Amino acid sequence: MNIKKRISEVIRRLKKEYPEPKTALSFKRPFELLVATILSAMTTDVHVNKVTKNIFKKYRSIRDYAESSLPKFQKDISSINFYRNKAKNIQASAKMIMEKFNSKVPRTMDELLSLPGVARKTANIILSNAYGINEGIAVDTHVKRLADRLGFTKNEGPVKIEKDLMDITPEEEWGNLSHLLILHGRKVCQAKIPKHEECTLYDICPSKDI
Repeated sequence: MNIKKRISEVIRRLKKEYPEPKTALSFKRPFELLVATILSAMTTDVHVNKVTKNIFKKYRSIRDYAESSLPKFQKDISSINFYRNKAKNIQASAKMIMEKFNSKVPRTMDELLSLPGVARKTANIILSNAYGINEGIAVDTHVKRLADRLGFTKNEGPVKIEKDLMDITPEEEWGNLSHLLILHGRKVCQAKIPKHEECTLYDICPSKDI
C-alpha cells in the first residue's frame, strides 16, 4: 500500500471511530475560537473550555477585549499557562481586527498570520472550524506524534510536517485529518504507551512494535 492509499485508509477507518471530527474547543463566534486557540497553547482544551465559559460571558464583543483593562483580563485568565503574553496577544489582535479588518476575523491565511500570537496552527484551526476553509493542516503535538508513527513524515518542525501531510492528503480532508489524529492520539495512540489492542490502525501502522 503506497503512502497516499495508506493515509486515505487511515482517514476512512478513523472516521468510523470518530464520526463527527471537530475541535474540542467551545466557541460560538470566530473571535471566540481565536481566543480559545491562543489560550490552548501548552494548556489542555478541557481547561481552556473551563476558563472561556466565564470570559465569553464577560467579554461579549471584539471591542470588549480591545478596550478591557489588561491587568483585569490577565487576572481573568491567570490559570492558563503563559497567561500574561496570551492576554497581550488577544487584546492586540482585537485592536488590529477592529482597525484593519472592520471588526471581522480575517478569512485568509496571510491576514490571520498578521495578528499577534497567531501562527499557522492557530490560523488553520480558525479557517477550518469557523469558516470551513481548508488552507492547510493544523499540526499540534498529537498530529506530530501520529504523523511520525504512521510513517507520513520524517520531519520535526510543524511547518514541514504540515507540508508532508498536505502533499499526500486530499484537500477536502485537510481539516478532518487534524481532528481525527488528535482524537485518536488522545484516546488510543498516546505518547507513553499506545493502546495497540484498541487501535483500528494497528495492522497498517509501521510503528506497531513500539
